[in-house]
Amino acid sequence: MEFISKSLLEYSENHSSSENKLLHELNRETHLKVNMPRMLSGHLQGRYLSFLSKMLQPSCILEIGTYTGYSALCLAEGLKSSGTLISIDNNPETNKVAKKYCEKSPFASQIQLLLGNAMDLIPQLAIKPDLVFIDADKSNYSNYFDLIFDKVVPGGVIIADNVLWSGKVLEEKKDKDTEAIHQFNEKIRNSKGLECLLLPVRDGLMMIRKF
Repeated sequence: MEFISKSLLEYSENHSSSENKLLHELNRETHLKVNMPRMLSGHLQGRYLSFLSKMLQPSCILEIGTYTGYSALCLAEGLKSSGTLISIDNNPETNKVAKKYCEKSPFASQIQLLLGNAMDLIPQLAIKPDLVFIDADKSNYSNYFDLIFDKVVPGGVIIADNVLWSGKVLEEKKDKDTEAIHQFNEKIRNSKGLECLLLPVRDGLMMIRKF
């Protein structure tokens, strides 16, 4: 999943802004108590999401895939004072953790956690997000993109996580999830009305800007 050595990752983290106390606590609890902690965005990627959100100063953020709420809290750092972040996930156990930490944060009144299937919930949302983060089941990445693209405001940014899938996108024989990610990457590269940049950060981030 990591494409640089552990020592280089630590050097990068040590020369980036620190995660705040609440994020540090959430990071630790996730690794100690929650299944598959590698799904957490973590320090370096979290600071990247925060940095980007602060530059964009979004009024509305949509996150597909909450997990324990780390990325949501990082993205919320850039919200306008009147802005809202909506995060969707269908796992009630990890959602409890996310809810606990979101309620402790300064952005508690701005974050809405929706429990359910994103494919069902997204069409019901009357929103115009200027920032979207996709980090859910890989087989539906293309479907999520289709559901949200028209909702995103011109100039808005969509970020898709795990688009290098531990490097397996390079393998000739791809499993179902890997093939879904590869097809998503191909789809984005060939889509009109956007520009894209695939960054080899952590497990790969596809950056998409809507014209």
